Amino acid sequence: MLIPAAIEDVIHSRNADRTRAKIIVEAANAPVTLEGVRILRDRGVAVLPDILANAGGVIVSYFEWAQNIQEFRWDEARVNRELTGFMTRAYDAVVETMKRHDTDHRTAAYAIAVARVDRATRLRGFLGS
Repeated sequence: MLIPAAIEDVIHSRNADRTRAKIIVEAANAPVTLEGVRILRDRGVAVLPDILANAGGVIVSYFEWAQNIQEFRWDEARVNRELTGFMTRAYDAVVETMKRHDTDHRTAAYAIAVARVDRATRLRGFLGS
């Protein structure tokens, strides 16, 4: 397992074929280029995209915001339970989308994100249905 966690574009077309990891978790923002992902995918390497790998921090920030508005506090065990539920559902959705469309983690995660933004935009009346 390889976890690039500092800078973007560190795995690319000139070095992806030499990466020995079977799984790459993008802890940095976009550490694997699109061409790098293609090369790794063709070699059978799973790349867990930053949009999914970094979601936990964003979700917990939302929990804090919601609790502050309500002047209500969760203990750590509750935060962890809620976060585990969100992350499990997100990962399951990515895997299901991967299978349905025969694609990789990144493409599936972005497809889900775009569909959600599209739906929210339509529900708010900014686009016609």
